[in-house]
Amino acid sequence: MQDSFTQQIPILLSVRQFADKHSAFSQGSLRNLIFLSQNRNTSRGIIPGNGLDVALIRIGRKLLIDEAKFFQWIDEQQETGK
Repeated sequence: MQDSFTQQIPILLSVRQFADKHSAFSQGSLRNLIFLSQNRNTSRGIIPGNGLDVALIRIGRKLLIDEAKFFQWIDEQQETGK
């Protein structure tokens, strides 16, 4: 019973914790991906985001990354060739 319960709890990490755990991603590169995750309005129109916002959870000012959804997003980027 506990095994099925623990599988449903997502692993949420701060940017610093994620960068420490996965050394391939620096804090700066993660923050850049986060900045580019949502659509942005410019004087020339809307610039589409990269779609990473599905893996981000914001609680007040705190930003957490869902580890499983982040790597799922990475896989989707590879499949679409972006």
